[in-house]
Amino acid sequence: MAATVFEMENVSVTRSGRKILEGINLSVERDQHWVILGGNGSGKTSLLNVLMGYLTPTTGEVHMRGREAAVNSASQSWDDWRKRIGFVSSSISQMIDPQETAIDIVLSGRHAMINYWQKSDDPAEVKAAEKTLEKVNCTYLRDQIWATMSQGERQRVLIGRALMAQRMEVLVLDEPCAGLDPVAREHFLNFVEELTQKGTFRSLLLVTHHVEEIIPAITHALVLKDGSAIAQGDKRRSLNSLSLSNAFGADLKLRSRLGRYRLYFDDEFIPEGGQVV
Repeated sequence: MAATVFEMENVSVTRSGRKILEGINLSVERDQHWVILGGNGSGKTSLLNVLMGYLTPTTGEVHMRGREAAVNSASQSWDDWRKRIGFVSSSISQMIDPQETAIDIVLSGRHAMINYWQKSDDPAEVKAAEKTLEKVNCTYLRDQIWATMSQGERQRVLIGRALMAQRMEVLVLDEPCAGLDPVAREHFLNFVEELTQKGTFRSLLLVTHHVEEIIPAITHALVLKDGSAIAQGDKRRSLNSLSLSNAFGADLKLRSRLGRYRLYFDDEFIPEGGQVV
């Protein structure tokens, strides 16, 4: 039986009388790669905030490695839990100093910091960061500053930063293709696919509202609408025309080819990066 990486048990969040999340039960096992899919306002960001400990559930608990410990209890600190999550998000990207170099950005991941003002003099840490840059195909960026990197380069460096976490259990990519042109997006998604095939991390959580960003390595899906799960589990069962029509409130057709997906509306392909609103 595969080891559980984390589990959400009956998680609900209510704020100002409004249900943001309701009755979420999610168990992610090692070697499972999940996509969390839904439209704007479906609860994707709130679910991530609960996972990271930035949003406290009104009811329910989050457990690391199944039921060993609830991370919202006194038995385990949220800081410790966050060090087990490699988190790549535009919110982190916006906080990085423009003059920060790639090597220091990656090094900052070892200590769960943003902007690494206290430069490391530990040769072992620097060597580990250099190996990580090599792993994400960014060796040539070692001393390049953040301000001069392309969006695709920034995303790969941020993944390198995430991989430097000392005890990473899961890599979370929060809408990682935002701001990438179609060619850069495909290069990036192929890169993530390669990392999964190499076993670079135990589990992946890809958060998006674009089905074309779902890579073949994804094994499971959670489809959200209005804070509730309307489909979840093996992607072959949970990703279909019915669940996505429900999620986006339109008559959609989902088609797949070679492990990639496209959405059609009235038999017309929804344009690159397009979304039904």
